[in-house]
Amino acid sequence: MQDSPAASTPYEVLGVSPTATDDELRRAYRLLLRQTHPDVGGSAIKFHAVQLAWERIGSPENRAAYDRRRFDAPEPATTDAYAAPSARGPATKSSLKTRMHGHPGGQARLRYLDLVREWAGRGTVIDDPYAPALIRSAPKLVRHCLAKALAEEATAQLVANLGIGFTAWHDIDTGGQTDKLDHIILGPAGLFGVLSEDWGSPMQLRRGELVGDELPEEDRPIHQFEDAARSLTRALKVRFTALIVVLPDGALDEAVSLPKRGRRPMIIAIPRSRLVGVLRDGLVGMERGSFEKVFELRSTLQNGIRFVTT
Repeated sequence: MQDSPAASTPYEVLGVSPTATDDELRRAYRLLLRQTHPDVGGSAIKFHAVQLAWERIGSPENRAAYDRRRFDAPEPATTDAYAAPSARGPATKSSLKTRMHGHPGGQARLRYLDLVREWAGRGTVIDDPYAPALIRSAPKLVRHCLAKALAEEATAQLVANLGIGFTAWHDIDTGGQTDKLDHIILGPAGLFGVLSEDWGSPMQLRRGELVGDELPEEDRPIHQFEDAARSLTRALKVRFTALIVVLPDGALDEAVSLPKRGRRPMIIAIPRSRLVGVLRDGLVGMERGSFEKVFELRSTLQNGIRFVTT
């Protein structure tokens, strides 16, 4: 996985302050190597995390580069063999883009900015809310808001290049207890609800929920995703072909899915690089929609969708 603002920083992994001296870093690294080594009963996963943290900040040059790293722009959108040509190169004036509506990542970015100001304290002037040192020192809840915004923006980058046969809505108000759905994407393969997330660690599917080291135990993202989709299904009288959870490449070893239950749509979790292929070709055994059905659905959604206020 690429660096994520939601992930534990190398300083957190090594248990030192970002202002630690080089000698303090080195002592912490050597101590943790001995404590986490599998040969003495340590955890192979933690041992690898310690090594990776040292690679990132162990030398003055690498540490300086890491400390300068900014997180205010989304990662370049990765594509696969199904990607539109314009997604693999510079867009041209003649490119026929996806119809896009709403503000992807808008609510998450505003929440990040609000939380940063609240955490910094009243009266504190923040010249640059995306300053690397500020982000590194912020609580994980605050950093996750930024990671979520970047994840939604990265998904939107991919969706924008699908072509004129697709329409996408972002930051949709569900009118239910779950305040929004990240994306709705309509195309020839069907109608998809999409959740874009980044918790900064590898994820697994366990008992119908996503779990990971950086995801709080009380969080139930798939359950909340289903609730949001169900609210829109009732309000707009539409049915989703599938619900897709999009995670950064490296957060999942492979695509995973939940068994389909009754009339509920299938739920799958995929790496971001597989999103374009799924949206273009659908899922195995899934019936593709007709042009007339897509056109009718587009009108229904365009007239019924409301966006979260930002």
